[in-house]
Amino acid sequence: MAWLGGRDEVDRELSRALGEQPSQRDETLSRMADVLQATAQGLGQEAAAVWAGVPNRVLEGWLRKDPAFAAAVRSAAALADAHGITPGGEPTPAMIRVVLVALSRGTDWPTAARTAGFTLYRLRRLWRTSPSLVQLANTARMARPRLPRGPAPASGRPGPAGRPAREQGYRLVRLNDPAQPPPHPEDE
Repeated sequence: MAWLGGRDEVDRELSRALGEQPSQRDETLSRMADVLQATAQGLGQEAAAVWAGVPNRVLEGWLRKDPAFAAAVRSAAALADAHGITPGGEPTPAMIRVVLVALSRGTDWPTAARTAGFTLYRLRRLWRTSPSLVQLANTARMARPRLPRGPAPASGRPGPAGRPAREQGYRLVRLNDPAQPPPHPEDE
């Protein structure tokens, strides 16, 4: 899993070795190249976005605004098709990689399967036949970001049952001066 996510670190280190900071243009072109590679391996648009590490809406914007890139993506898809590799076809290492990357980013099983071009049934059947895939999937799931613990944010998400929505789980109390005797119930 570290190898799948380590490419960005390598690119940054190589840029530093050349004495330059990576530019937005360099980053975009690198991600576009990743989309082309994924498409040439028979992945669909959504899977190619996961492969490249960009949101699908960003990829859609690139396709809409850059005719040369859109033509290159169509050519990569035609290359894959000419070699009999189509989205949702026979399982490929590229499809497995998309599932693993999606799982490591916190995507649930059904969404990861659909993104890579699998039905959930087909992915489960594949997992049953390969213990190494099960181990990789478990590693990917353990690498995903964890949700923060603590009180619910003020976003309106409901808190635990039985507690008013605005309560934060603590209460403020005023401490009396230790030199003063505690008040008696009759004094109040």
